[in-house]
Amino acid sequence: MISRKTLEERLAFRNKALEEARAAYLALLNGGVKSYSIGSRNLTKFDIPQLESTISRLEKEVSSLESQLDGTGRSRKAIGVVPRDW
Repeated sequence: MISRKTLEERLAFRNKALEEARAAYLALLNGGVKSYSIGSRNLTKFDIPQLESTISRLEKEVSSLESQLDGTGRSRKAIGVVPRDW
């Protein structure tokens, strides 16, 4: 079982990554450049569909981590019980 501290660290990291992905998405929507080059160096940013999928994945991960911290997540496996007549 993962400790609460580890879950909190993962949640903080995912929240920060989600903020950065959203900022990059908004910058790209506002007409930011997708790629440029200076001399022999090239820089390419994410494209919009890739950012949308990244944001969606991060939102799911954040939701999952929050539910695990709240205790509402599925941390246990289901166990089947078969009633018998003795």
